[in-house]
Amino acid sequence: MGNAVRTTGAARPGGTRPRRGLGDTLSGVAVAIGCVLFLGGFVWGAIVYQPYTVPTRSMAPTIQAGDRVLAERVGGDQVRRGDVVVFHDSVWGDVPMVKRVVAVGGDTVACCDADGRITVNGEPVDEEYLGPDDRKAMTRFDERVPEGRLFLLGDHRTTSQDSLMRLEGDADHWAVPRDAVRGRVDATAWPLEGFGMVERPEGFAQLPGGVSRPGPLVPMLIAVAAGTVLIMGGAAHGPLSRRSAAASHGRRRS
Repeated sequence: MGNAVRTTGAARPGGTRPRRGLGDTLSGVAVAIGCVLFLGGFVWGAIVYQPYTVPTRSMAPTIQAGDRVLAERVGGDQVRRGDVVVFHDSVWGDVPMVKRVVAVGGDTVACCDADGRITVNGEPVDEEYLGPDDRKAMTRFDERVPEGRLFLLGDHRTTSQDSLMRLEGDADHWAVPRDAVRGRVDATAWPLEGFGMVERPEGFAQLPGGVSRPGPLVPMLIAVAAGTVLIMGGAAHGPLSRRSAAASHGRRRS
């Protein structure tokens, strides 16, 4: 009877089982971190921001009719002069509206000085976003904003239905309650060619309280972009390393 030879396992071609290299480990870590950043950025954005579609041209040229904007979810107590806000006041209409905060409760707002500028508490405000026709559309007024309310104007003053228009025809509802505010617009998100941040106007910066700080949209976008790069880079490592190994093996055989 011949001697039997027992084998404990089949030999793999090429010898020992391939070991996981440092590059594979790092690529896995990169993909994991990338997923956290990518998904975390979107979740963060969904919690902090609410999208709205602007129905009219009352905020042109800053925001056009049909634009999709991202509004940071803040209360009316957090908005400041110069902010573009989304608000819903049933007296003004059935849908959310978008206007700019020009004055807040306790302010005296008037039109206009010798240069055609609105004044807030006697201080002229340079509104660089207004066109010549919109400046000419302003009528003279001098009003004190009730406490807890906001004086809101559209940037396209010739067509905007705002506090000034209501001041002339509805003396009881020309100022909007602060608690009607649903959010502060940080950016235009759609259409893509119009994507950009809604800047805080410098004209309001010299007034007491200054202007508000931008929301966390930029860090959120950076997190999503960084996550995308890490995911794509980590996922590409495997195919690239296998291709490199195959090419090296072919050179050795030749």
